[in-house]
Amino acid sequence: MTSRLPAKARTILAEPDRQPERYLLWRHQATIVLRLARHAGALCFAAAAVFIIMTLLEFFYFRRLSGGLPSLDVRLGGFTPDEGMAWLTALGRRGSEIILVWHYLTFDLLFPALLSLTMVSLILATGRRLKNFRAMPVQLQALFALVIVLPYTCADYAQNIAVARLLSDALSANPDSLSFASSLIVTKFALLAIPVIVIAFLILAAQRRPQA
Repeated sequence: MTSRLPAKARTILAEPDRQPERYLLWRHQATIVLRLARHAGALCFAAAAVFIIMTLLEFFYFRRLSGGLPSLDVRLGGFTPDEGMAWLTALGRRGSEIILVWHYLTFDLLFPALLSLTMVSLILATGRRLKNFRAMPVQLQALFALVIVLPYTCADYAQNIAVARLLSDALSANPDSLSFASSLIVTKFALLAIPVIVIAFLILAAQRRPQA
């Protein structure tokens, strides 16, 4: 006589829930962004120092190379294709190489990122002086600052690539490429105005309604 034992049910292992892990990772990343607020002063100093160096190079070196013409990326209202071509022609091959090396491959490779970090730190530092901003989850605080600043960062680097291409390859300079570079420059300054306005608004709001 044989006994039949009940069949053993198959055990299905549930997949581990990865949502908490993703949440903790995002919270950790947001906390790192929030730490920038502690270094707002140092970042402001570094950004100002790099900006001063770039300004001195522009007025005392680059404009001598171009016969007094301002560089393309400092023209807030953009430029026409004829104006852009006049600048490139005045620079010549040697001047183009100098600006490419001493501006776009050095200081202006660093400055957009440095300025962006500075503005993020200022948004967080000034925003956290307001009770409603501090009450927001840390993820939203970090996301708010990044959404305000990152469009400018992308536009600035895109503009740098467009102008650097014109300087490195004279044959690429045509009405279409010059107009595209001009539109990126205008876009860069327009997007830069957004975080500047937000920072000014937060400073005024904190002064009017000081929070303990």
